[in-house]
Amino acid sequence: SVALRVSPGARAYYDRQRARGVGYNTALRQLANRLVGILHGCPKTGTPYSETTAWSHHAQSATA
Repeated sequence: SVALRVSPGARAYYDRQRARGVGYNTALRQLANRLVGILHGCPKTGTPYSETTAWSHHAQSATA
């Protein structure tokens, strides 16, 4: 997935799924579902995509 190469947030999310023992295909599907949710929210809220905003919840939970 391109997102794994260009998005640190997406890479971290995927890596956390894999660390939990989730299989490759399942982890990619979960990442894709997360990205769809993020991108669906952009026009809904009228805000452009932001890497920081998109993955901030997951970054906070990883450091907590």
